[in-house]
Order: sequence, then structure tokens, then C-alpha cells
Amino acid sequence: MHDLVIRNGLVYDGLGGKPYEADVAIDGTTISIVGTVTDTGREEIDAKGQIVTPGFVDAHTHYDGQVTWDPYLQPSTFHGVTTAIMGNCGVGFAPCAPDRHSWLIGLMEGVEDIPGTALAEGIKWGWESFPDYMDVVEQSPLAIDVGLQVPHGALRAYVMGERGARLEPATREDTDKMGALVEDALEAGALGVTTSRTEKHRDKDGEHTPTYKAEEMELNGIAEAMKRSGKGVIQLIADFRDVDWEFGMLRNMVEISGRPLSLTIEQDDRHPNTWKQVLDKIADANKAGLPMRGQVPARPTGVVMGLTASLNPFLLYKTWHEIMPRTLEAQVAALKDPDFRSRLLAEKVEFKEGEISTQLFTWFHKMFPLGSPPNYEPAPEDSVEAHAKRDGRDPREVLLDWMAEDDGKALIYFPLMNYLPGDLSYVEQMLKHPNTTFGLSDGGAHVGIICDASFPTTMLTHWGRDRSRGDKLPLEWIISGQTKKTAELVGLYDRGVLVPGMKADVNVIDFDNLTMDKPEIVYDLPAGGKRFVQKTRGYTASIISGAVAFRDGEPTGVLGGKLIRGSQARPAAAQIPAAAE
Repeated sequence: MHDLVIRNGLVYDGLGGKPYEADVAIDGTTISIVGTVTDTGREEIDAKGQIVTPGFVDAHTHYDGQVTWDPYLQPSTFHGVTTAIMGNCGVGFAPCAPDRHSWLIGLMEGVEDIPGTALAEGIKWGWESFPDYMDVVEQSPLAIDVGLQVPHGALRAYVMGERGARLEPATREDTDKMGALVEDALEAGALGVTTSRTEKHRDKDGEHTPTYKAEEMELNGIAEAMKRSGKGVIQLIADFRDVDWEFGMLRNMVEISGRPLSLTIEQDDRHPNTWKQVLDKIADANKAGLPMRGQVPARPTGVVMGLTASLNPFLLYKTWHEIMPRTLEAQVAALKDPDFRSRLLAEKVEFKEGEISTQLFTWFHKMFPLGSPPNYEPAPEDSVEAHAKRDGRDPREVLLDWMAEDDGKALIYFPLMNYLPGDLSYVEQMLKHPNTTFGLSDGGAHVGIICDASFPTTMLTHWGRDRSRGDKLPLEWIISGQTKKTAELVGLYDRGVLVPGMKADVNVIDFDNLTMDKPEIVYDLPAGGKRFVQKTRGYTASIISGAVAFRDGEPTGVLGGKLIRGSQARPAAAQIPAAAE
């Protein structure tokens, strides 16, 4: 008798080949049979008419604080994620001196839009070093597996104190101390080191993240530490305003360390061709034998705005602040009040050229109704600007009308990055590039303006089934892309494939009826903090280490997740064709 048998499903095994009908047997934490299973299971799932896939591996989340109080890591687990990797973009909570807790919270609050009050209430500090932080996470109840990376921002501030926070150059002594701490963390099981070099990342007071101008000596010192350890991956985000110089510096980290590196790929309307230049340089690096990858999104890097969100297009209007303290019902009434509308629309606001806030509040051609189910590839003729032109109205009037819909819960979608053509053709190019990997969901972050933890479901539904404004992508390729390939991106070779001998992380999905809800605000963070969550219908079961941890997206109470310590080798018993490796 097997512990669990999944019968009659259409198996997408993660290797990228065509699906096939098969049963899957699980014994303990391991897949034992994929094929015809004659013995019964102590528990059985009938997957007739459904697909069976490996569990999804999200390589880019920010649950660094939430993992210490939430075993279920929602909303990612609403979307089939069975392994989450955090510590990305150079921000996190270890190492941290006892007198720097508030500062690190402020950094995370600013960079990743996670309420500081929730972090202050939720995090029960029991660590200083990164290995100590790993011990705390390991002792926390977990429904899924998690992997941790060393955030350069926290590392720099720990070693350099205020000098690090003020972006002062690191000395040789500072660099040596950082390198020693990196080695300690990698030996304890950290999966890698991450950093940030973008002007978009700022703390709650608007100051740049500490790593923004880290110099070559400092970066090379970290790379040298990784070479000595022979472990870990590198992840980062950069602006690439000088593509040759900055990419050359990052490529040098790979040459020194010998470790894989992945970096964010986004198309910015202010610098529309930089992403292509970076991808070309990544391709050149791979031709030279350097393991560099671009992390790319499933849809635009966008935000949602509305009365319930943290953003709306009128935030810089003084008149708007009159109604901000009011209840949602009272705000909706104000939006419909002719006197309030006329005063609001008569107000003159100065916007600064070139700033992201100016785009968000004035680029009406990129504002769309999100709808339910949400539409992440809206047509230009559906924009606020297009509606206003057809009706001969001020586009701000259209916005006020739309924001009042659904009792004030309607959302406006603004595809900030990757949407210059007015469709997802750029994203398609990014996804199909031979040197990219799916990523950038930011699960657990930007909680008042996005809910991109739903990226895995977007890949399945939009790209694999529903897309009408361009080509679809093969479902077997998509599933391999968010299982085997994302697992291997961070050194996890024990999961992501459904073959005997592999770790038993599995999703059973009613693919034909898989539906994603629109994001909705809930107030379930510590201290009553608000965030967007986005649920789905169609994830019949998510199995972690052989046990059903989620049914229909909801927790069963099984807490079989673990902290992953270090890269995980391919199990000796795993029966994977050599051509698929």
C-alpha cells in the first residue's frame, strides 16, 4: 500500500515534454511510481479530467518577516507554490544588530511596501547573525518549503552601521568583514546573496537603499567569499543607466565567484531599449560559459489603484485629502458629489517630469479597469484616455466614475513596466529568451499596490489557455519553466520534476476551470495591517513532501514544510533522462 496515490490525471512532469495519462504514487516524502499504480493508497485523489504537475517554485519572494508568523505564506500558496525563496533584492532582516531593528523595518517598508507596523508587531526578534535567523525560521511552523538568501542591504548596515546606510564606500576592512559573514551564512545553508542597484528602491524616508552605489571592490569581495565557499547564487536588480559599465561589473562577479547570477529584466518607458541591451549581454556571457540569467515576469510590472489600495491618481491633490479619513461608503458618496468633483478637478497640481509618480498619476493612456476576472493584457481602446476622448470628457472624470464602481472596490490597473507596445509582446520576448527564467512575483511585498504572487496562475491561464491578443505558449513549457527551471535557478535539484525518486511536491489542478479572482484588500496582517490577496478556483490539491497541505487553495493544517539548507543534489534514485538534464 502506498501513502498517497493520484489517479487518472494528465501528467505534466516538468521535463518539458508532452503530457501523458498516468497515476502518481507517493511513499513518505518521495515519488515512487509515475505510470500505472496497481496497489491502493492510504489516501487517494481522483484527478480524472485534471492536470498533475510538480509543485511550483517561486524564486523571488519577500516573505522574510511574514515567514516568522505565517506558516501558510499566503497569497503565494493560493497559486500552487510549494517552495518560496526569499531575501531577494538585497533587503531582509539578517544580520541585524539589536539597535537596528527599526531601521531595517523602515528599509523593508520603503523598498517593498510592507507596513512597518505589521513588521514591528509580527516579527519576534530572536537573532542577530544570519545563521541565527535561519535557526529561527527552521523552528517556525511551515506549510511549504522556504529558502533564504543573504540580503546585501542588511549585511552592509550590520558591518558599517550609519556609514553603510549613508552609502559611504566600504573600506577593505569592511569588505573583508562582509565576506566572512557571507561565508558563514553560506556554510549555514543560505542559498545565495542578493543586492540592489536601482533608484526605485528607497527606505520609508525616501533614502536610497544602502547598496545602491556599492563599489566594485565591495562587490568583488562578496564574490571572492562565494568563490572560497563554492556555494550559493547571486540575485540582483540594477538600473543599467550605463549598460556597459554596470553589466561589466556584475559579469566580473560571476567570473570571480564562479557562481550563477540572475537579474531583473524590465522594460522602462523612460529607457525603452535597455532591457534588450541587457539580454544581449546576458547571451554573450553565456556563450563565454558564464551562468547568467534574466528573471522575467509573467505580465507587466504593474500597480493597482483605487479607494481601497494604497495608491490612486489623486493622491497629490490637496482636495483629495479631505475625504481620505472617511469610510469607504463616504468616499464613494464624495466621488459622486458634483461640488467635491468640481473643486477637485479645478485644483492645479505640479508634476515633475521623468518621475514614476508622474507616470502613475498622469499617463491616462496606461490606466485601465482591472475587471473580474482581472485582465492583465488590456487593449489601448479600453484605457481611461480612450474612453475620455470618445466621450469628450476630462479623463479624471472617467477615473472618478470608475473608482466609485463596485461600492468603491473597483480597481484601476496601471501596467508600469513591460507594456510600451500596448500588449504583452515584450513580455513574450522576455519569457522566450533562451537565457531567462520566470521570476519577480514579489510575493509578500508591495502589499497595498500589487498582488503578483499570482504570477504562476497567470502563466497557466493567460499564456497557456486564454490569450487572445497574441500567441499562447505550450503548457508543458510553462510548467517546466515554473518547476524544474526555477528550482534549478537557486540550486534545488531534488524537486520540480515528477519522476520516481524526486521530492513529492505535486499540484492537482482543474485546468479547464482554473480561474483567478481580482485582488481584494484584507486586514489580516499583524496590528491590523492591510494587504491585497488574490485567490483562485481550480487548485484541487497542493502536496508538500507527500502530504496534502492545501485543498482548493485553503490550508489543511498539515505543516510539513521545512527550511532548505543549501543547494540540494539530484537524488541518486531519480530516474531522469540524460537529455532532460
